This record gives sequence, C-alpha cells and structure tokens, in this order.
Amino acid sequence: MVKWIILAIFIISALYIQRRGKVKHSFYRQFFDHSTILAPINFLMYMFSKVPNQPYIDTQYFKDLKVLDENWEMIRDEAKALYDKGGIKASSSYDDLGFNSFFKTGWKRFYLKWYDSAHPSAAELCPKTTALLKTLPTIKAAMFTELAPDSRLVRHRDPYAGSLRYHLGLITPNDDRCFIDVDGQRYSWRDGESVVFDETYIHYAENTTNQNRIIFFADVERPLKTRFMEKFNHWFGKSVMTAASSPNEAGDQTGGLNKVFGYVYQIRIKAKALKAKNRQLYYFLKWFIMLGLFFLIFIRPYVFKV
Repeated sequence: MVKWIILAIFIISALYIQRRGKVKHSFYRQFFDHSTILAPINFLMYMFSKVPNQPYIDTQYFKDLKVLDENWEMIRDEAKALYDKGGIKASSSYDDLGFNSFFKTGWKRFYLKWYDSAHPSAAELCPKTTALLKTLPTIKAAMFTELAPDSRLVRHRDPYAGSLRYHLGLITPNDDRCFIDVDGQRYSWRDGESVVFDETYIHYAENTTNQNRIIFFADVERPLKTRFMEKFNHWFGKSVMTAASSPNEAGDQTGGLNKVFGYVYQIRIKAKALKAKNRQLYYFLKWFIMLGLFFLIFIRPYVFKV
C-alpha cells in the first residue's frame, strides 16, 4: 500500500510540474526529465514559497543582493582577469552532472561557491568576490558563466526549487539578440544590471551576436513561509546539493554524486550509440527495463504471493 501511495504522490507531483507555466514539455518528455525525480519536494517548495510563483521575481524581495549590484565592477574585473587566464571553461571530464549537457553547445563556467563544498581555486583566483559571498548566507551557489558568440542553452528545467536564480551582467553584448527566455518571457542581459527568475520554469538562452557574454550567476535560497520548510531546505542543500559539487581545478572538492556520475555516464554513452545505430532496439530495451522494474516493484508481490 505504501508503495502505491508513493507512486501516486510522484504522478500527481509530476503532472503538476508538467502543467506549470505557459511553456510545457510533453508528459512523455517530462516523465523522463530529471526534474521529475524531485517533483514531490518541489511541489512543497512552491506551496510554501514566500515569493510569487512566477517566472521572474522582483529583486526587491532580495534586498541583501543589492551589495552585488553595487560592486558589479569589482566582480567584473575579477571575472575578466579569470577569463583572460582561461579559467572559465567546460569540464574536461564527466564530473559535472548538473551542467554536463550544456558544455556541448558552448556554455562554460567557473565555480565560486557550491553549497558546503570547498573550492580553494575560487578563493585564490577571485579573492574579492569570494570574500563578498561570505557575507551573503542566502547565496548557496555562485559562478561566473560564459555564453560565447553563436552559443545556446537548450530548453530545460533545473531540478530543484529550493533556490531561485540571480544573474548579474558583467561583460555582455548589451544586445537583445543575447537573451534568456523563461516560460516564454525574454530578458536580455546588460552590463551592471541584475534579474531574479525561477529556474524550474522551462527556459533557454541564446547568444546570436559576435560578442561574448559573461555573467555572475547565483542560486539564492527561496524564502519559505515556515521554519520547518526552511530547515528542510537547509538540510537538503547540505546533504544532497553539496554532493553535486564539481571542481574547477585539482584540489577542489568533487561531490559524491559527481564521482558516481562519471561511471554512470558511460552507460549513457553506450545507450546513445545504440540509439544512433538501432532506434527500435533502443526503445524496446528502454521500455522493457522500465516496465520490468514496475512489475518487480509493484505487481510481482500480488502475482507471486507466498
């Protein structure tokens, strides 16, 4: 009975996520999307959110972030120095499960902070920005990100609703052709200007100009209505999100999830090769495994009663 209740919770939560917003994945796509894994938790985050559940949130809800806007030139200077050294880059191995797919289309990053993990390279190469981040406990993760000319990010949802996304333009084309689209609403980055949005809505980004785009990117703790939900969000971030830490350089911490991801992704590579070679066999095996697991977990106990 408990298994069926858990299954029902997942299905109801997944349906809610799938229907949320103006832009939607098909149910099939949403069912296999990584955001579905956290759908029940995200449902609670939306229900207890202190800020409006909408694609873009007024920065007035996050007055502590004003210090970032006020110091944007200092942050920009450290980002530029880092970029000139080649420090903003894609991962050279399969150790960044959260952003692995983005590297293929021209996106690059340098971690300044990731929950409770350690990034000594950030303190060494960007001392002023990392010192500023230490005064802002609501920022759980931060990085510099690059979107080169003619690069893009495909449509996707981020998996966890316990945070909201803050972008601060540092070195941008200042052009409407370099933009992010969140649930059908576009925002174009400008130097020194910031925006907050809910990254669990479907969004994508493009830079169709001939100039680079570098921004400061941060995950800010979602304000919640109850102490219990705040504590749960803190626990989840410390226990689960920290495990998704990815290194900039040797000596930075690699989280447990990313250590496992390096091995699991080898299976994904083989699956992609099979799909390219024989789509019918790929989908047969995919559904055979899915239905087999469903049978073993939910049906078998009723068929083979002891």
